[in-house]
Amino acid sequence: MELASRLDLMNWLVSQGLTGLPETDLIRGFCERCRAAGLALSRGLAFIDTLHPIYEGRGFRWNDRESNESDTFQYTSSAEGDAARNWRRSVFHYMLENGHDEFILDLSDCAGRDFSMIGDLAEKGHRHFLAFVHRFGDAGTLGQMDCFYSYWTTRRQEGFTKGQLAALRDLVPVLGLAIKSAQHVDIARTLGRVYLGRDASEQVLRGRISRGVTERINAVLWFSDLRGSTAISESIGPDEIIPFLNDYAQASIEAIHDAGGDVLKLIGDGVLAIFTGEDMAVARRAALRAEHRFRLNMSAVNGERSAAGKPVTSAYVGLHVGEVFYGNIGSEDRLDFTVVGPAVNEVSRIASMCNSVDRQLLASSEFRSGLDATGRRYLVSTGRYALRGIGRAQDLYTLDPDMAGNEAMTGGYERYLKS
Repeated sequence: MELASRLDLMNWLVSQGLTGLPETDLIRGFCERCRAAGLALSRGLAFIDTLHPIYEGRGFRWNDRESNESDTFQYTSSAEGDAARNWRRSVFHYMLENGHDEFILDLSDCAGRDFSMIGDLAEKGHRHFLAFVHRFGDAGTLGQMDCFYSYWTTRRQEGFTKGQLAALRDLVPVLGLAIKSAQHVDIARTLGRVYLGRDASEQVLRGRISRGVTERINAVLWFSDLRGSTAISESIGPDEIIPFLNDYAQASIEAIHDAGGDVLKLIGDGVLAIFTGEDMAVARRAALRAEHRFRLNMSAVNGERSAAGKPVTSAYVGLHVGEVFYGNIGSEDRLDFTVVGPAVNEVSRIASMCNSVDRQLLASSEFRSGLDATGRRYLVSTGRYALRGIGRAQDLYTLDPDMAGNEAMTGGYERYLKS
């Protein structure tokens, strides 16, 4: 590969890395340009660990022939089970254990090597294998994201030439830098969604990061809380408390997200969420759909926990509608992107009334009045109450208790929620 071709490819990688070209396009463009310049790559694979609550990292593939493999893949923890065994048999584990940055194999003569994937590559006609581990410094490391791993093959019987090996040694680090840059953006988005919520994350990443930057919005407000969680936490071992909270948080968050809502805060065992949109009647119905799904999720969680001999509980949900301030609240260097306003206080008080009136769901009159006639029919009054800290008494509503033993009525409600 001529020096001019290398420089052109380096410039392409840098420019595309700066513009944010997706990783799959980066590796495909890299391999195709290598081939056009005379470096006959037959396969390229690169992967990098990341920061994600489920996945340990992401990888990207390119093949010179049609394949049923996907261009991208995600992998979970390699610390145990089959994943750990496969990792320990990999070339990359061998390289890390032995301090190698580069490893070359003749795939036509590797019978004595017990590395995973090597035999499969040889069977598919690849003849020469080159692997790299590019390590990051302490300042460039995020969690387990401390290396860029890659391997490259050719079908040429003679393998890679010395010039081609030198070219790959020059070029692959630049590719790694471009992919690492793309992963940093992906990590920022992931951390934003995980810790701020989906919409709040998008707002922050679009630049709404200054203290006091808020907007007035109308929103359906959700506040849910677990029943008796304090007593349960005191009765179980410390190592059981977090799994207990996680099981029920999963039940509520999944239901809210599936219905299109945004979770803004986890307050101990409480959840604050909002449902928004141009049509607030649709947002109200989405909140009811989330509440219904939450009950189904709770039933499933309680069944699993009961079977395992673990304590179970139920949950209260308060629903309200009002104008709130949505945005950054806090100090100059510690902000929270959330909602504040009297309506937020009201929805938490409504949820806390559930225990007093022995109902799992309570909704404000503002919430009920904005539903269509069909929706209002399913919510019945529980009476008029003065909420603690709220200046005025108000009517609160719950799902019609007659639905519990009426399959036709329950079916009609479920159809209403889906419509």
